[in-house]
Amino acid sequence: MTGAPTTAREAPERSAARPGHTGRTLLALAFAGMSVAVQQTLVLPMLPQLMVLFDAPITDVTWVFTASLLAGAVATPLLTRFGDMYGKKRMVLLSLSLLMAGSVICALSGSLVVLIAGRALQGVSSALIPLAIGMIRDTFPRERVTMAIGVVSATMGAGGSAGMIVTGLIAARTDSHRPVFWVAAAMAAAGLALVAAAARDVGVRAGGRPDYPGVAVLAVWLICLLLGISQGNLWGWTSGGVLGLFAAAAVLCAVWVVIEKRVRAPLVRLSLLVGPRSLSANVASALLGFSMFAAFTLIAAFVQARPEEVGYGLSGSVLDVGLYMLPSTVTMLVFSSLAGRIAARIGPAYTLAIGSLFASLCYVWLAVSNSHPYDMIAFSSIQGVGFGIAYAALGTLAIQHVPMDQSGIASGINSLVRTAGGAIAGAVTASILAGRVVAGTAVPTLAAYELSFWIVGAGAAVAAAVAVGHGLRHPR
Repeated sequence: MTGAPTTAREAPERSAARPGHTGRTLLALAFAGMSVAVQQTLVLPMLPQLMVLFDAPITDVTWVFTASLLAGAVATPLLTRFGDMYGKKRMVLLSLSLLMAGSVICALSGSLVVLIAGRALQGVSSALIPLAIGMIRDTFPRERVTMAIGVVSATMGAGGSAGMIVTGLIAARTDSHRPVFWVAAAMAAAGLALVAAAARDVGVRAGGRPDYPGVAVLAVWLICLLLGISQGNLWGWTSGGVLGLFAAAAVLCAVWVVIEKRVRAPLVRLSLLVGPRSLSANVASALLGFSMFAAFTLIAAFVQARPEEVGYGLSGSVLDVGLYMLPSTVTMLVFSSLAGRIAARIGPAYTLAIGSLFASLCYVWLAVSNSHPYDMIAFSSIQGVGFGIAYAALGTLAIQHVPMDQSGIASGINSLVRTAGGAIAGAVTASILAGRVVAGTAVPTLAAYELSFWIVGAGAAVAAAVAVGHGLRHPR
């Protein structure tokens, strides 16, 4: 791989990392990433069950998901910057500790409020993936960086499918929400032990004092933005609450930019957001987040729909949703490990374009043909190829041009915009499904799903175009 700057301190650190050490580090980080990805999706199939369990309306129960989203959005730039300053391994261990604590709180919860608090703690662990990518850049030989980033990035998709399977297996045997979270707690504990024992952190540390004003303002404007996006369908996009949140986000974002320009050691260097090399990677990340998140929302509902009742669907269970996504897990793991070889030949930008095109193709398949189980298997297999290649290349593209002591925050910002893209996907697809329903019901029509598949596929196709443009502007 070319394009990553090498500092005087970087070369001896990289040469000190032996294959055995890097292999153990990769295993530990991949398992830890899997633990984080599992907690992100295991609650989605449980939302109807939680409505009954806590006798609460859907507007309250959706906070079980929203709280985790907001906590992750706030924690990701903060912990990744702290990783650059004080050591990424410390922040990975902190993320896993909070994931374990949040999982235990959720498992013991007897009220919806306590469950939401536990989910917020779990959400902090979203910072782990970008921290892990930063550790890989610090630790691994240059020629293995893209491959290792691909393996860790693939855990997002593999863990998402695993979360569906875990919830499906447990839901078939009990109505309680507790066992699901005990599984998450056990995985977090195992990941914590693995990282503590095996992962090496040899990166350059920036040191310095935290930018507390920047942290505070960034946290508030991100909460306003993502809360407005996630609640738009429930509150109404033209409601005073949603418009007020968007207005507050815009004003606070402007204030934050002023703060970051004036402080001596800003939380985020603005060039990492909108610099000529960073902007393409961040736009592509948002578009791919839009596409991948849609898989966990659209596919789950579509597979469980009954053709005899609504004219489409596969009459599946929650467990079936996870099983249909297994081919994606396999192909994602395989092709993420091959992405390094592809990037070595054509560069990470064009590698990202290839992956994005496959990601687009899988949704086009479903938009055209979706009535048989083999359609879902084909979709899942192609999706794994696309995201396996794309996320490996994207992780490399996001950090290859930044100084070593900024790799954590650069990866964190890239992850953050992917989260924002996922939140927008949820809002857009929910609006489409709610706006096109079977007469006399609240059930979405087949046309609504097919339109959603076309839109999500178009998002991935635009990501491919952005990546090609980046490759043309910044050849290797």
